[in-house]
Amino acid sequence: MKDGYIRAAAMTPKIKVADCRYNTEQIKELITKAYDNKAAIVSFPELCITGYTCNDLFLQDTLIDEAYNSLIDLKKYTGQYEGMAVVVGLPYMYMGKLYNVAAVLMNGHIIGLVPKMNIPNYAEFYERRQFKEGFKGNVSVNIDGEDVDFGGSLICQFGSSNKVKLAIEICEDLWTPAPPSIRHALNGATIIVNLSASNETIGKSAYRRELVKGQSARLVCGYIYSTAGDGESTQDIVFGAHNLICENGTVLAEAKKFTNEAVYADIDVDRICSERRRMSTFDVNVDENMKEAYKYVTCPELKKRTLELKRYFDKAPFVPDDKKERDARCEEILDIQTYGLKKRLEHTNCKSAVIGISGGLDSTLALLVTVRAFDILNLDRNGINCITMPCFGTTDRTYNNAVKMTEKLGCTLREINIKKSVRQHFEDIGHNEDVHNVTYENGQARERTQILMDIANQTNGMVIGTGDMSELALGWATYNGDHMSMYGVNASVPKTLVRHLVRYYADTCANKELSEVLIDVLDTPVSPELLPPNEDGTIHQKTEDLVGPYELHDFFMYHMLRFGVGPEKLFRIANIAFANDYSPAVIYKWLRTFTWRFFAQQFKRSCLPDGPKVGSVAVSPRGDLRMPSDASPAAWMEKLDRIKEANGFE
Repeated sequence: MKDGYIRAAAMTPKIKVADCRYNTEQIKELITKAYDNKAAIVSFPELCITGYTCNDLFLQDTLIDEAYNSLIDLKKYTGQYEGMAVVVGLPYMYMGKLYNVAAVLMNGHIIGLVPKMNIPNYAEFYERRQFKEGFKGNVSVNIDGEDVDFGGSLICQFGSSNKVKLAIEICEDLWTPAPPSIRHALNGATIIVNLSASNETIGKSAYRRELVKGQSARLVCGYIYSTAGDGESTQDIVFGAHNLICENGTVLAEAKKFTNEAVYADIDVDRICSERRRMSTFDVNVDENMKEAYKYVTCPELKKRTLELKRYFDKAPFVPDDKKERDARCEEILDIQTYGLKKRLEHTNCKSAVIGISGGLDSTLALLVTVRAFDILNLDRNGINCITMPCFGTTDRTYNNAVKMTEKLGCTLREINIKKSVRQHFEDIGHNEDVHNVTYENGQARERTQILMDIANQTNGMVIGTGDMSELALGWATYNGDHMSMYGVNASVPKTLVRHLVRYYADTCANKELSEVLIDVLDTPVSPELLPPNEDGTIHQKTEDLVGPYELHDFFMYHMLRFGVGPEKLFRIANIAFANDYSPAVIYKWLRTFTWRFFAQQFKRSCLPDGPKVGSVAVSPRGDLRMPSDASPAAWMEKLDRIKEANGFE
């Protein structure tokens, strides 16, 4: 289980109704294919050994005996595929009653039997005619000379891992108000397997998909759903083999209906455990009576195999791929930012806002949000004071964009050239202007912040912060310079999303001239413009040349803060996501930079101004990131060193 990934398979054999021997051979073939595809957990449909649609044939001893013999046959067959758990469905007789059960097979043994807890009595699914409802708790039954646990409160724990815990529910169980999977998850199960025989009707597949997806989200688990398909009787209903594998609200794999397609996916058990750990409301073993009823069966280790991961890693996890969804997300984020600022303006009875406008992306977004807030409050946009403060690194392009944007939005523009005051400051502290070091850069940033604060005092206004979350994660801000404001509207917006928010505004503002300015801002390289420009007047200091591509840093930040992913796993998934964009050596270089800066710069985040949270990741010291400023990165850097040694990086 490298990096916490477990490969799961949801499979549907083409069966013949009531022909157990034929069905068993089909299941065997699929078991072999699953093993060849490095699956560790394999699920088959409900009653797949006999076929689900046997109806009153389930009352015949011949069929029940054939199913039992097939179970023994399959048990022995799994002996040649060490380290793979197989879950199959069959009818099983106990104490004179017939149960619809799932059998867990592994390494030539039957690990356990789990009965269906909720037996339907619909017109098309009148199972109560043949089957008895399952029971909580567990008993021991003897099958082929082995004592086997049987009951509705069974959890399989594989080897020494405390994370991979499998539990089972069967078809109708999921569709009830209180599915058994709730009990299973609250008692530690991280992977739920559902053996199903769900027929197809108009619209049902979409509902089923959302049901499985939603249950995986609600229980923060992996959910493997395998269902009946081609081969079942079509006397009155048709089955589509709509197999699904989901993880915490995400569909990892989905079969094309009516094809009996086997689907594979790699479930991230580490992510599941991380998410549960951070959720104080996910309280395991809350019911002591329930806890006592559960049987935790220790199973053999799942086979450790090198996986070429079968899952998608989005290069831009903060930005939806679909344009319609992306536009809706942008509108929602702008609303959150706007209404956060609106409340702060109302609370302080503030009629003036002060923004340092540079012609860059971040200050542009902050200005657009401020305009929206003023409009909602019916305040005159003249009360938005846009301060442009050219200095040694300012280029004509950014300056002109700042001026045009302010004019098109109807705000007040004020230009204050800070060269004279910065030079005076350098003289006061004895700094040589020709030495372009951190003092040279930060002196300009702090001078600008002082001006903004003082103008806010003059106008009885509020300084609106422009810095974004990516800069805060990297500490790419001047302490008590652009780091400081009276309300930071971009504080939880990552750089990759800032770009889309500005683009969305440009596309929807219905002002051609403003849109053109915004598009040019989007085309301008990201830069603090603190060093003199090139001889041709273009930007010399490009941020991404210095700290690395923001798309990489946002990817690192998302997975590290949202799911607690460590360096080795982060390096692995980043190489998958950016395989066509960056070499492993480049990814490693910037991952090391991100990790070091993230720890070293926490002191800047520990005293951030207020600002609205917009997504599931944020760095506010009052909310999502309670991190000591003096935390050591030693353990993380050691893992990065191992990556370096393993790959021979310089």
